[in-house]
Formats: sequence, C-alpha cells, structure tokens
Amino acid sequence: MSTERRVVVANEDCPARRVPDGTPLVIPKDTFVTVTQALGGNYTVTYHGQMVRVDGTDAGLLGLPSDELSFPPAETDEISTDQVWHALGTVYDPEIPVDLVNLGLIYSVNIDQESGTVFIQMTLTAPACGMGPVLVGDVEYRVRKVPNVKLVKVELVFDPPWSRDMMSEEAQLQTGMFF
Repeated sequence: MSTERRVVVANEDCPARRVPDGTPLVIPKDTFVTVTQALGGNYTVTYHGQMVRVDGTDAGLLGLPSDELSFPPAETDEISTDQVWHALGTVYDPEIPVDLVNLGLIYSVNIDQESGTVFIQMTLTAPACGMGPVLVGDVEYRVRKVPNVKLVKVELVFDPPWSRDMMSEEAQLQTGMFF
C-alpha cells in the first residue's frame, strides 16, 4: 500500500474507471497522470482533473507494477468455481487493504454453465459507500478474466447488513478489528 504521489506516462491506451461512479474511460497513450494511491494491486490516478482507478492487471500500461491475474487454458467448457473465487480474492476494498472475500462482502456466487454467466451477490461495508460502483466494476472486470466466463452479473444487496463479524479472522487481525 502506498500513497506516494508520482507522475507517470501511459505507454499504451489504458482502460480505467472514474471514481466514484465507475464510468469506464481510456487514458490515451502518452498521457501524463499522477498516481495518488496504490492499494490492493489497483491504482488511483488523477487524469484531466478526475480521479480514476486503474486495475492492477492493466498497470503495466502506465509503466507501474502489474498485478497479473491469469489462469491456465480451460480444459473443458465449464467455468471453474475455484477460479471465480480466486478472481474475487484479488479485488480489494479501496479504503481497507483487504480483499472482498476476506472482508465478507461476497454473499454468493452462482454459475450458469450453459450461458457462461456468473451471478454474484455482494454488499458494501456501508450502504452509502460512494465506491460501490467501482467495486462492482472491479468484480466484473476480474471475474471476466476467468476462462469460459461470458457475462458477470453483480447484485448489490444490503440484507443482511455487513458487520465486522463477517470478516475472516485473518482480515480482522490485519485491520485491528479482532477482539
């Protein structure tokens, strides 16, 4: 985790999402951006006065360390549940340096093998969290990298409401919330 600001130049066109609404955009090649935060493998940068989030898997396009998320070629036409959960475990809360799985934010994962669709129910640490759309975008982006996934549908739910008791013990220890 780093909050050191530095200026970098896009080596290639780089996909990003505007914070806090998650609107997709592209940072064009040869554009200067200021890195304001590196957290959970993702980067927050300032681009034309806007705060945008660059997924860690695309960070190499900005000359930053890349968070590689790759899977072996699929041996069947099926979507691997383990790979979906692995992808979810690489998505981090933008304010708490813990992944969404260990935070207890992923409530359910259902896979329709026939259509190649992954249905995910998740929540946020607070219903009014402005980063909700960005987190949903992160989940969709990362899970789409799993072989044979054609579509990811994320539903935000707030029942039951999230509490620290939903966190793994490891996450509670890491954040100082274990008592």
